[in-house]
Amino acid sequence: MTPSTEERAAPPLARATVVALSTYFVVVWGSGFVASRYALQFAAPFTYIGVRYGIALVVAVLAFGLRARWPRTPAQWGHVAVAGLLSHAGYLGGSHYAQRWGLSAGITALVLALQPLLTAVVVSRWLHERLGVWQKIGVGVGLAGVALVVGPRAVAGASSIASLLAVAWALVCVTAGTLYQRQFGADTDLRAAVCIHFAATAAVMLPLAVAVEGFAIEWSAPIAAALSYHVVLGSIGAYSILHLLMRHGQATGVTSLLYLTPPVAALCEWLVFGLVPTPLMWAGMVVACVGVAMVTRAPPRPVVSRSDPAPGTP
Repeated sequence: MTPSTEERAAPPLARATVVALSTYFVVVWGSGFVASRYALQFAAPFTYIGVRYGIALVVAVLAFGLRARWPRTPAQWGHVAVAGLLSHAGYLGGSHYAQRWGLSAGITALVLALQPLLTAVVVSRWLHERLGVWQKIGVGVGLAGVALVVGPRAVAGASSIASLLAVAWALVCVTAGTLYQRQFGADTDLRAAVCIHFAATAAVMLPLAVAVEGFAIEWSAPIAAALSYHVVLGSIGAYSILHLLMRHGQATGVTSLLYLTPPVAALCEWLVFGLVPTPLMWAGMVVACVGVAMVTRAPPRPVVSRSDPAPGTP
């Protein structure tokens, strides 16, 4: 999202503060995949997402939504809601079912870390922005890294087709949500956008949970712990930090670190579930992270089509 004039005017943060907040953001984002796997032992995916976002909406409105600048037209509300459904409902619905159907948290995080890579490819193909040479190489390197990890597992039958399709759906949804938000909601206040995203996701997921899963959830201390982690540390904490970093001009830096989430997820999964990553998995993660880093290091260069009007003309 594009920060407002007020947000751009905020003074820069101390380097130590930026490092600490960025580290929190990346660690929580990566470990969130493992927290999801833990939660799915006690709740079906749609049910868990619906409950999580219903609670998160209430907390978000009370925490920062009352101070937000809300969209002024129904069309703006609709655009933000669509972006939220793609970026949250579609993304989490796919990633949660991928893990429910056997895909590990580390591999799920690895595939979804390709989002900047896929976004760059779509932008270069359809939105008249050109990838640099190193970015093109990065696309190939990133895909090669994922192939190193996922390919042997798919051939051996360790990863089901259903789980791979589910995580691919999640990747497509989060990429589409990013592009849709960039196109139709770039000027929306992040605080308002978060609240609308949460509301739209809960409004869709809760009925789906009843219709598809029979609202399957085992109320217990573990599910309460998982919900607390995702709502407080993830949905509220991570987005609050992103808003703070955006206000101080650091959002690009922290979001570019999201390619570090796969190794964080793999390490957390090792600690919590005892699932030891193989040397090939570590190698593939390193290769994929290098590829995504190459793509995100420099923005695509805009290309002005001869058929497009020149800037400043009607």
